[in-house]
Amino acid sequence: MSLRTAQRASLVDQVIDQLKEQITSGSWPMNGKIPTETVLAEQLGVGRNTVREAVRALTHAGLLECRQGDGTYVRATSELSGAMLRRLRQAEQLEILEVRRALEVESARLAATRRNDEDIRRIEAALAERERAWELDDPDFFVEADLAFHMAVAHATHNLVLIDLYEDFSAALRASITAAGTSLNKSYIPHDAIARAIAAGDAAAAERAGHACMEHILIALTES
Repeated sequence: MSLRTAQRASLVDQVIDQLKEQITSGSWPMNGKIPTETVLAEQLGVGRNTVREAVRALTHAGLLECRQGDGTYVRATSELSGAMLRRLRQAEQLEILEVRRALEVESARLAATRRNDEDIRRIEAALAERERAWELDDPDFFVEADLAFHMAVAHATHNLVLIDLYEDFSAALRASITAAGTSLNKSYIPHDAIARAIAAGDAAAAERAGHACMEHILIALTES
């Protein structure tokens, strides 16, 4: 995606909108560094002060993060995600996991009643990738693979609000998955029961399987 030269009037708002579009479209990926202030000013045809104000506004909204001496990075893809991320930085790990349990158990239940063949294929592929990540003993890869599995389940609900909420919650989930992995001392929690129940269209079994997985994590956290 290319940036357009900004027009007169409300230049800061125009620049904010264009920068936000780069973020929400994925042109600037999560955790990636955005172009420098000088480059953006040149591409947009505005002064560096205008770019600076726009970046400051998006930083305040939680979409960007300025790192002194390093650059500016994408931290969230929406205002809701940014606000949630700021709030969750102050939350206890147990609080985050309790919310995660509510989202994932309900996602599993709904997915079992609404999934289609393509959803099943995506869930099974994500499950296989999750298991491969565990076998490779790559913590970062496993966190992303685990999150991708749960995102596939969330998408299978076909509930757009739930999907958006789960995506916005994903930054905090990355932290909770990592913390849970540390607390469990490398104890693997299989997710195949969730996938089987969803494929079978068994909502009650999917709910039980999702709940069992999260209870395992919560118990380990409270006992650690």
